[in-house]
Amino acid sequence: MNPRKKVDLKLIIVGALGVGKTSLLHQYVHKTFYEEYQTTLGASILSKIIMLDDTTLKLQIWDTGGQERFRSMVSTFYKGSDGCILAFDVTDLESFEALDIWRGDVLAKIIPMEQSYPMVVLGNKIDLEDRKVPQEVVQGWCKEKDIPYFEVSAKNDINVVQAFEVLASRALSRVSEGHGDGTG
Repeated sequence: MNPRKKVDLKLIIVGALGVGKTSLLHQYVHKTFYEEYQTTLGASILSKIIMLDDTTLKLQIWDTGGQERFRSMVSTFYKGSDGCILAFDVTDLESFEALDIWRGDVLAKIIPMEQSYPMVVLGNKIDLEDRKVPQEVVQGWCKEKDIPYFEVSAKNDINVVQAFEVLASRALSRVSEGHGDGTG
């Protein structure tokens, strides 16, 4: 591939309220961890430019609000996205159980709906002691759906870059194959 080739990818990060979506994003884009918690209202967008396989990728990452009352509004942001991060909190079983709903929601809005739509699952907050979601349970869920799984910590910057880059790589190969149109 031509190193001067530039591809814009629109990625979205979804999941229940308080799982650390914004913290994961800020850790990835700015290498910082925010202690103070603020609810994301609707969506905010962060960009990052990375090199992957001789291609310059401009990632436009949409951070979506996890509150139930924003769900219908948030789902409008899924359109035209090239990949999705499903995030949950390993200390919160409900946030993991909600992944099915979030995944279904995203897949329902992707036009055309297809199985090859790239996703990764992030189990955040592995730095905390009171884990409630067994790793084997998540791995089983992900294996069944053929989605890569990463245990991450936004706070300690564990596996965050790897997770985003695996998603970017999958999204890029999908766009290169002509499934996505490469425009946001």
